[in-house]
Amino acid sequence: MAELITVDDPDDPRLHDYTGLTDVELRRRREPAEGLFIAEGEKVIRRAAQAGYPMRSMLLSAKWVDTMRDVIDGAEAPVYSVSPGLAERVTGYHVHRGALASMGRKPLPTAAEVLRTARRVAVMEAVNDHTNIGAIFRSAAALGMDAVLLSPDCADPLYRRSVKVSMGAVFSVPYARLDGWPRALDTVREAGFRLLALTPDEKASAMDEAAPHRLERVALMLGAEGDGLSGRALAAADEWVRIPMAHGVDSLNVGAAAAVAFYAVTTGRPES
Repeated sequence: MAELITVDDPDDPRLHDYTGLTDVELRRRREPAEGLFIAEGEKVIRRAAQAGYPMRSMLLSAKWVDTMRDVIDGAEAPVYSVSPGLAERVTGYHVHRGALASMGRKPLPTAAEVLRTARRVAVMEAVNDHTNIGAIFRSAAALGMDAVLLSPDCADPLYRRSVKVSMGAVFSVPYARLDGWPRALDTVREAGFRLLALTPDEKASAMDEAAPHRLERVALMLGAEGDGLSGRALAAADEWVRIPMAHGVDSLNVGAAAAVAFYAVTTGRPES
């Protein structure tokens, strides 16, 4: 059973994991280096624990202690009870959901390991907005994508904002980093996947013409908001595909486009 500890000093070293949560650059560097990430809110904390991420500690405002009692009783990590004001001084913002947990990271699988049992994967290039990362993972989980592969310059799926937007879906979809971009796409192709690059370019095939749901294995490539896929990534693809647009709209937000495309590649896919 976890130990419930009341803390009234914002400089208490035991709260180190939670300091400066609004400093994005600091947290980007610090969290992977220290092997941790922050789960925010009751549902996300529960989903992280259920996914097997080890808990380092919890930071709760007093009114959340009863709500999280079963988690507290099942945890072996310390639980710090603080006032809302102290939580804000430590983290740098008002913790609306009243519950934070510092979780230990697990080793990432290799791309080859992820691809071994997958048939529908998303491949992201330079998607560095945490909100978009979270939205894409949530759609990937909801629409039955088997895995996500990330170029080296994609944002961290376990950053607090990504986890929060995904509602914990980042814990349920396997993912891996691809090294040597875009050369690493050869690994995906060699595993039997057809690489489809999502682009609004007029030269691209309409999604229904490409019929990706009929393919045995599909890797759907998505680029960053605004710039889209790089020329090198487009050149490495087997085929360009686009979502047909109406009313003069030329493109969708990458999170919305991902959801539409995921549905197109997973609906009616071949049986095992």
